[in-house]
Amino acid sequence: MQKISYVIPCYRSAHTVDGVVAEITAKMQTLPAYDYEVILVNDCSPDDTLGTIRRLVAADAHLQGVNLAKNFGQHAALMAGFHQCSGDIIVCLDDDGQTPADEVDKLLDKIQEGFDVVYARYDSKRQAGWRNLGSWVNSKMTEVMLGKPPELVVNSYFAARRFVVDEMIRYEHCYPYVIGLVLRTTKSIANVSVHHRAREEGRSGYTLGKLLNLWMNGFTSFSVKPLRIATYFGTLSALAGFCYLIYIVINHFVSHAAPLGWASTTALLLLLGGAILIVLGLIGEYVGRIYMCANAAPQYVVREYLHHDGEDRP
Repeated sequence: MQKISYVIPCYRSAHTVDGVVAEITAKMQTLPAYDYEVILVNDCSPDDTLGTIRRLVAADAHLQGVNLAKNFGQHAALMAGFHQCSGDIIVCLDDDGQTPADEVDKLLDKIQEGFDVVYARYDSKRQAGWRNLGSWVNSKMTEVMLGKPPELVVNSYFAARRFVVDEMIRYEHCYPYVIGLVLRTTKSIANVSVHHRAREEGRSGYTLGKLLNLWMNGFTSFSVKPLRIATYFGTLSALAGFCYLIYIVINHFVSHAAPLGWASTTALLLLLGGAILIVLGLIGEYVGRIYMCANAAPQYVVREYLHHDGEDRP
């Protein structure tokens, strides 16, 4: 009998995560070929999410909890759950009920066809327009920077084989990006169509700033292409400047007049100066991340583990 491990990062979900757990429990009763466990990771939520997790864990031996000491973000919370799960297949989904746990059999059936990772593809997304735009930007970023196939859809609802997760948890640095870890582990990835639900209450924990940080993690933690793009851009700028210099010299001897256009020259200097600062900032981002990793900044810190036997372990 194969075992399924559900890993659910929890943030501001005191009133929704119990519904997700109930849906998982009901669905697993219809799948007798599988045993299961549910790992609930409290990402230092400011509401009573931890209290809800304690109650759920105390009531069901299939559940266990992980309480993080501060808010590390969704991807770090997933990594904390991966370190605790023991299943043959790991399923990740959201805590707000938007990802349909009752359609997990579609992901599992696709895994049984031989794929290593299966992502849900939503028939229509029930979220704000700016989130849809952010998802599109993230998709294009992963295509260019991480080599994601254009036809592949990636999101927070997916199933993966044990060996994939074992390889992912070997990554110990402080900037985890789960999609990047999956893409560098295997190419045997598929999609299945599921329904995306509207949010019942609350709002997304992702702000624009958090999305920007997530994108930065994606293209600086697993790719050097931004540095190569900066190199190409600098080379083209130097070539354009050299060609413009030749034009100025030729124009001086042909027209015998002093070159005009101080406004355009100033604009060009500002443009090149801005480009230089962008490239320096990008290099600084890489150097800063190397510095943080060299200083062993934690990926996450666990305050306590919650178990059904009532014994909370630090």
